[in-house]
Amino acid sequence: MSEPRSAPTVGQVVLGRRLQDLRERAGLKREEAAKVLRVAPATVRRMETAEVALKIPYLQLLLKAYGVADDEADAFVTLAEEANKPGWWQRFHDILPGWFSMYVSLEGAASLIRSYEPHFAPGLLQTEEYAHGVLLSGAIGQTRPADIERYVALRMERQQLLTREDAPRLWVVMDETALRRPVGGPEVMRAQLDRLLEATEMPHVTLQVAPFAAGPHPGTYGPFVLFRFAMAELPDMVYSEYLTGAVYLDARKEVATHLEVMDRMAAQAATAQRTKDILRDVRKEL
Repeated sequence: MSEPRSAPTVGQVVLGRRLQDLRERAGLKREEAAKVLRVAPATVRRMETAEVALKIPYLQLLLKAYGVADDEADAFVTLAEEANKPGWWQRFHDILPGWFSMYVSLEGAASLIRSYEPHFAPGLLQTEEYAHGVLLSGAIGQTRPADIERYVALRMERQQLLTREDAPRLWVVMDETALRRPVGGPEVMRAQLDRLLEATEMPHVTLQVAPFAAGPHPGTYGPFVLFRFAMAELPDMVYSEYLTGAVYLDARKEVATHLEVMDRMAAQAATAQRTKDILRDVRKEL
């Protein structure tokens, strides 16, 4: 039986979709592919949907059955071996829930990350002290000091994404509430506002504040993140978190609705240049 794990890597998701495409091009149903492996059809489905890791012997048998040329099959197997390697975030498996490990994998593979943040500064732009204050509040459901330090360390390591040579574009709309909700005291807040101002100077980061004065907007239901990928096999995806878990949406209609809301919020929010002024003004008040 193939080994399940808490969440697939993006590489496994991509290869699973490619494997399904190869099967369909070969004109085989899942039941027929399952007979090749002498397993239940559900096992083939789980491989294609990345619910289980890609076992190399199974993969080799399927690629042969699908009529894939030897050199192409060898390249596919090499990619699968790489995709099956645990992501760097697996070092935090003791505190990282499965539903969020998928998020970290998607975040690292995205070419564009757009998010709406109504309550706090975005995690990718938080200072260590601010992150500690947010997590200490119990917002993650864990208050043990050791766990909090591990969560903070994970958040700080995630931020290395923005300094990569192939860093994704990050576009964030924040409610003014996130700037005015005190976290950790005035010093911590000043440092956090400085961090946001620094981020506005990064060429691949766009930060907009939705001020109180602009009134209600269509995103007031809650925070969400929209991912876009350079890989054709991965559609745009929306991540929406709740108290004890999260949902990942990739249905075209649902993603389109969230994208429309994001665009409307961005049009209504302060411009990137005006946002710098707002950040400076709020900092002066502290």
